[in-house]
Amino acid sequence: MQKLPAFLFLPVLLAGCSSTPPVAATSPAPKQDQPAESRQVSAAAKPVIPALNDLADDRAKRSVYFSYDNFIVDEKYKQMLRAHASYLTHNPASHITLQGNADERGSSEYNLALGQKRAEAVRKSLTLHGVPDRQIEAVSFGKERPAATCHEEKCWQENRRTDIAYPSVH
Repeated sequence: MQKLPAFLFLPVLLAGCSSTPPVAATSPAPKQDQPAESRQVSAAAKPVIPALNDLADDRAKRSVYFSYDNFIVDEKYKQMLRAHASYLTHNPASHITLQGNADERGSSEYNLALGQKRAEAVRKSLTLHGVPDRQIEAVSFGKERPAATCHEEKCWQENRRTDIAYPSVH
């Protein structure tokens, strides 16, 4: 009987040592060639939340505008803020920064305070919709970060705002 080199038995030996990965606790992802009915996951399992940058979604809107010398959130922003609140409550690891801004009129100190009040007003609206305070940071830039730079009402309107900033979202 002829002796075979040991390296020829290595694949057989390694195959005998391999193990099957454990079965996942959740059901496997459905294949794309299956009918749509079998691909659907129970709505109770996880709500469908569109991508943050989906322009058809209210969360694509990221600014709340204010009237002159005011920090009251207008009713027209309630739906948008509810959409952001829904996203944040379903994604507890997500955080936002509310960036309060003011137009160029008034002192730097006054506008910093007004920008903070605007950011805090948006924060309050989000927390009333269930967003934990730990997910929100409110800061003021006062008049230091204008969206528009002309010196008339059409620009000032754009600068009286609170922006909702998600880290690493464009």
